[in-house]
Amino acid sequence: MVLYVSTLGIVHCYSKACTLKRNLVNVLINMIVLFSFQGGFAKCYEMTDLSTSKVYAAKIIPHTRVSKPHQREKIDREIELHRVLHHKHIVHFYHHFEDKDNIYILLEYCSRRSLAHILKARKVLTEPEVRYYLRQIVSGLKYLHEQEILHRDLKLGNFFVSETMELKVGDFGLAAKLEPAGNRRKTICGTPNYLSPEVLNKQGHGCESDVWALGCVMYTMLLGRPPFETTNLKETYRCIREARYSLPSSLSPQAKQLISSLLAKTPEDRPHLDHILRHDFFSQGFVPERLPASCCHSAPEFHVSSPAKSFFKKAAAALFGGKRDKVKYYETLNKLTKEEEEIYKLRHDLKNTVISQQQQIKQMTEDGRPPSPSAGRPVALATEGLPPTTRDTIRLIVRGSLGSCSSSSECLEDSTTGSVAETITSVLRGCLENMPKADDIPKGTECSNLQWVTKWVDYSNKYGFGYQLSDHIVGVLFNNGTHMSLLADKKTVHYYAELGQCSVFSTSDVPEHFIGQVTVLKYFAHYMEENLMDGGDLVSQPDTHMPRLYLLQWLKSDRALMMLFNDGTFQVNFYHDHTKIILCTQREEYMLTYINEERVSSTFRLSSLLTSGCPADLRQRMEYSLNMLLQRCN
Repeated sequence: MVLYVSTLGIVHCYSKACTLKRNLVNVLINMIVLFSFQGGFAKCYEMTDLSTSKVYAAKIIPHTRVSKPHQREKIDREIELHRVLHHKHIVHFYHHFEDKDNIYILLEYCSRRSLAHILKARKVLTEPEVRYYLRQIVSGLKYLHEQEILHRDLKLGNFFVSETMELKVGDFGLAAKLEPAGNRRKTICGTPNYLSPEVLNKQGHGCESDVWALGCVMYTMLLGRPPFETTNLKETYRCIREARYSLPSSLSPQAKQLISSLLAKTPEDRPHLDHILRHDFFSQGFVPERLPASCCHSAPEFHVSSPAKSFFKKAAAALFGGKRDKVKYYETLNKLTKEEEEIYKLRHDLKNTVISQQQQIKQMTEDGRPPSPSAGRPVALATEGLPPTTRDTIRLIVRGSLGSCSSSSECLEDSTTGSVAETITSVLRGCLENMPKADDIPKGTECSNLQWVTKWVDYSNKYGFGYQLSDHIVGVLFNNGTHMSLLADKKTVHYYAELGQCSVFSTSDVPEHFIGQVTVLKYFAHYMEENLMDGGDLVSQPDTHMPRLYLLQWLKSDRALMMLFNDGTFQVNFYHDHTKIILCTQREEYMLTYINEERVSSTFRLSSLLTSGCPADLRQRMEYSLNMLLQRCN
């Protein structure tokens, strides 16, 4: 190969090997070093094939740098492992060749350089960005492990970013085939700040070692420094062996939990890659579909929408197609199959319901007359005598009730729903008025067969509110005021038009007028199963003697979600710390369950709380829950 520098400072490269192998004639290499590999074997250049204008990253290794047998073996192993990998989040290997001077490896060119460069400019990244990058790293790493390949050098400098801000795992210089536990490589290799305890202790490299490095990467992106970094390498290794690091209060509880699990001292305690993306850090936080290029140098501004928006947007597109005006509605209806027709009608009817209600609200507002209360609607209880925090006004956002075509600003409940709510209000209010103050949570009790909401998704701007119970029953309270439950066997559907009136049918024999709603019900079930994690550690044993639970009313404020069920079960989920309160009856006695920030549950008899009291944080949540009940129809 002949190299010469032109007057423009550009190195031109002509190679017979290049011509024979890939027809890369008149190759232009910019004299900007993209990456300098720590081992000192190679440097990487931006290279353009002048015949096609295709840009590559060219890794050039002088033979003088790999003159020893073990050095050459290392390069050969890297080529052998990398050349067979094909995945969207792995740097693509195009070709390799050599001449008497150098070894050349042509790789996918990533114009945004690496995460190390981005972090150097940004100092720290936001949690949505970290979710975005981690999701792609896990995808690429899972593929590697499925090919029985360990990367062994995961760090920010080895995650490359393409022009479109897609992340690619690269640099397989230390990669190796996964060996059985007894034959694992015990060489200490990698970047010091990212080494795992078992590697330092010469117990061998496994998939768990890559997961540990992933925890270091996550920590570094969020805080701008590796978790075990010190001024002394010996001290760094001591911290790693002891898994000793700090978790600043600036991190969210979910981020702390995930980092702690990834950096578990014992390899077996670290999560499998499949479980990482189901963690609360991902399922309960915003994950952008893409990032703007400006993220390379400045923090992005996110306009967060519903976490289910992307999924249901695709589902709706598959089910219903594009825009519909009145003419197109009838034109299209004539061309649909019977099943498609019911789905189409469902969407059209739900849309019309929301529009008509909004028009009614607007008209009543313009006339200056409030809507007349529905028959049997309970009178709101007085709030005299309650603590000041309980009387605070709650900003309600959206709600829905069984038996009413509810919009986001109306509360139309029947007398039975009102009666259930009034009973819970009375019980909760009586407890708060008479419960003494206490510093500690009292001793809990067993609560068998408690049914509670483990997952939920609000898509009421189109269809309704969906949830999954602890016994794996999935329910949807539709915007038209009807309710459907898909039982745990996934074969039986219960339909409620109003409280106590239930129709039962099989998913294999759905009445024609229910086909659309059953289809949407299945989409809700699929989404929650695939994308959401359970919200606590409570396990329910299905009890065929217990009445079927279904949602009567739900309400969202700017702080919490309230759900009221047919048997009087009352649950409130708080957004900011993911704590939950569940009030229900067991053997004719009221029980209160509290799920804390760590998703650990405690259950108390309400009579015990009346005697012993509870800490201020639990009391405040009970007061807020009561306030939601009192103001649910305001």
